[in-house]
Amino acid sequence: MTKHILMVLTSHDELGDTGKKTGFWIEEFAAPYYAFIDAGVAVTLATPKGGQAPIDPTSTLEDFQTSATERYYADAESQAKIATTVKLSSLNESEFDAVFYPGGHGPLWDLTDNQDSITLIENFLRAGKAVATVCHASAALLNVKQASGEFAIKGKAVSGFTNGEEEAVQLTNVVPFLLEDELIKRGGEYQKAQDWHAFVVQDGLIITGQNPASSALVAEKLLTHLSA
Repeated sequence: MTKHILMVLTSHDELGDTGKKTGFWIEEFAAPYYAFIDAGVAVTLATPKGGQAPIDPTSTLEDFQTSATERYYADAESQAKIATTVKLSSLNESEFDAVFYPGGHGPLWDLTDNQDSITLIENFLRAGKAVATVCHASAALLNVKQASGEFAIKGKAVSGFTNGEEEAVQLTNVVPFLLEDELIKRGGEYQKAQDWHAFVVQDGLIITGQNPASSALVAEKLLTHLSA
């Protein structure tokens, strides 16, 4: 029976008050998306607003391209899916086997407090289904709670974009919060490798990656989990 993964992308495209654009990081979508497709998994793309998911323009610069991003640029069908994402509020956990959140700075603004997203993740976890995030998208876990009212990541090994990485891209004073700090404040057992090194950790149903370099590994862990 075909597995079905939901990928939740940001709808947010304003980089604070800088006047610059943000969105999702193209490689963090493309590498996992093609890993899922190539494994025969069905993928649905969703955003809080539905419709076009904004791509972070920085992520399209030559330095950040990979074989997965090149494949996306040549793939009209997948580009059409990004342009016509499903509205998050219309979806139910029961339709999927797992959920994956690609990063980019956008999720810090529109997926941290989004009630549709929070409820969806809570339902996935309560149904015993895996939730995977990479880079800034680990922000989507911050306000998710267990049935007891405790934060879902309390006592869980988690990762996400580091304070050092945020400083390196000179956005420490632009972002609404520092993800590493907030994961720790929620009781998460924050783990990381050196800045810009691939790092993924799985704790039960929660799989998290540190940065763009980690996206393919997060997808790999999720696929392994689904095939177990």
